Amino acid sequence: MGTRARRKQSWYTQTLTPLLEGPMDPEMQEEGNKKERSWEVIREWFRTQKGSSFSSSPTSLSMSNYFYGNGSIPPARRHDLRLLLGVLGCPLAPIPLLNHPIHHIRLKDIPIETSTAHYIIQQYLAASGCLKQRQKCGAKNMYATGSVKMICCETEISRGSGKGKNIVKSLGTRSEEMGGCFVVWQMKPEMWSLELVVGGNKVIAGSDGKTVWRHTSWLGTHAAKGPQRPLRRIIQGLDPKTTASLFAKAQCLGEKRIGDEDCFVLKVCADRAAVMERNEGPAEVMRHVLYGYFSQKSGLLIYLEDSHLTRVQTQEENEGGCACAYWETTIGSSIGDYRDVDGVLIAHQGRSIATVFRFGELSMQHSRSRMEEFWSIDDVVFNVQGLSIDSFIPPADIFDR
Repeated sequence: MGTRARRKQSWYTQTLTPLLEGPMDPEMQEEGNKKERSWEVIREWFRTQKGSSFSSSPTSLSMSNYFYGNGSIPPARRHDLRLLLGVLGCPLAPIPLLNHPIHHIRLKDIPIETSTAHYIIQQYLAASGCLKQRQKCGAKNMYATGSVKMICCETEISRGSGKGKNIVKSLGTRSEEMGGCFVVWQMKPEMWSLELVVGGNKVIAGSDGKTVWRHTSWLGTHAAKGPQRPLRRIIQGLDPKTTASLFAKAQCLGEKRIGDEDCFVLKVCADRAAVMERNEGPAEVMRHVLYGYFSQKSGLLIYLEDSHLTRVQTQEENEGGCACAYWETTIGSSIGDYRDVDGVLIAHQGRSIATVFRFGELSMQHSRSRMEEFWSIDDVVFNVQGLSIDSFIPPADIFDR
């Protein structure tokens, strides 16, 4: 309980804004208007990137100093780190969990693609040891600690030259590697808590089964819109049963080779109603898709990829009219080093690559940023004594409007 007491001391009342799973310029929101919508911050992030690419005037440098200040951390490194934490820190899975276990799904009169996917998931549960665990009543909760290394690779900005050619500018090179650690608690699939610290910055996130929230020192506390969804970090080999539940209504797309492994490819999409619940102001979520690659040899999940597309209504400065900008965020995770923990195979290391792609509906200009994360699990414990639902209560300021 000492950790919870320290955590409450760092929270302070903020205007509630939506939790984002894409890029943002947190420094501008810290220094600027706290009531500004988060998607406005995203647009400013792109304008800052565009200005850095095509202009190096003293004015742009002075603006950079205004936004980032003169702290001990270089502005570019601080921007990279917080962009990394915004995208890879605590992303959520695309779809909510089913209310009923996967083994209760009826296979009668369903498409062959769905029944094949169900068979593959049953093989995955057997290979990971969850079927035996279920016979023993299973684990009530889980605790895991791990280490991470994050890298922000170069960003590219491209614009049309008007002669049928594109001009591509690269913003810097591969950034310095930043290390950190994280702690995950889970009680039932829908209740979880995460603390992640990288480069001196902390991200705290959690779910009590009804509300998903996140807290950072530079943005305060935020709640996720839409249906309650599990933490993506947990389905990267930490909780096979939750992963299997996400693919309960998946379709089998066929086979594909990942590295040296032949895999079955399963696909599941967030339904339209769940996607629409996540809309906020000018931002409209178009789709969110999850792909799972299961080894034909071992039956285990070895690669996970999800991609979501958001359309944002923008106010173009030069034309004075409205246009649409699209943000597509793709995260692909290689999962491996499975080890037995109390009869369940748990993945102990992996690598995630995230790509944030911004393009316009009418403009020839686009930007692409690439980020990497290497993670490893140091310790996993099931059935921790004393863990209760009180450990997952959201912070008090999450309800302040």
